[in-house]
Amino acid sequence: MSDVLTSPVETVARSDERAGERPLISISHIERDFVTDNGDVVQVLSDVNLDIARGELISIIGPSGCGKTTLLRLVSGLDQPQRGTVTFKGRPVDGPNPERGYVFQQGSLFPWLTVRENVAFGLKAQGVYRQRKDEVDEYLAKVGLTGFENAYPHQISGGMAQRVAIARALIDHPEVLLLDEPMGALDSFTRADLQDRLLDLWEQYHMTMILVTHDVDEAIYLGNRVVIMSPRPGRIKKIVPIDLAHRDRVSDDFTAYRKALLTDLHFTVHGGE
Repeated sequence: MSDVLTSPVETVARSDERAGERPLISISHIERDFVTDNGDVVQVLSDVNLDIARGELISIIGPSGCGKTTLLRLVSGLDQPQRGTVTFKGRPVDGPNPERGYVFQQGSLFPWLTVRENVAFGLKAQGVYRQRKDEVDEYLAKVGLTGFENAYPHQISGGMAQRVAIARALIDHPEVLLLDEPMGALDSFTRADLQDRLLDLWEQYHMTMILVTHDVDEAIYLGNRVVIMSPRPGRIKKIVPIDLAHRDRVSDDFTAYRKALLTDLHFTVHGGE
């Protein structure tokens, strides 16, 4: 572990595939530009390459503005690259799909709907609520919200709202859960609780998860691999496998990962300074 942890930041073009298994998600030579209000072209992502195997939990970290959320949106199909391709199960991603659930940073609940109605919204839109309505309360129980089914978003905390958003994404039985800093605005206690709930859900459903975060400890605690991105235009600078027998934040191994990742981020942002 020490050789991986203490090596300087290096460019990693593509992650290793699991032996004999096609990647569930393949990101190949992705580039994405945006045009500002005054007409300037800003390159957000440049030649991003990453393969993600079925069942992985990937953490993506990097400085603000490096394109982490943009990359997540490209995987979801909410946005399209100018150059390069994103494939899911070998097929190009050309739009959103319930197989790839998305949890936004602020939860994005409908304020006029109850907790139960927010989770059931997609089922009703698909015309399957009557057949699957019992699942709504089951998923609310899985995220610890039994007893709050009839509450409105303004009556629950930020952490609870994020759990509603996760239940709403899970009820579509996605193969991939995309998490865009869902714990960024939460207090430390609520954040730790939600991290543990996400790990429990990942272990229970064996789904693939991709987490965007600014928090190094969170990236280590949740990730099988941590992807470090460079400042804009975002590129993958390094991929660090996380090999922890127990997710113990005060263990020597966890501390070593934290120190190494903070060093890598410093090199990524400041170079050799």
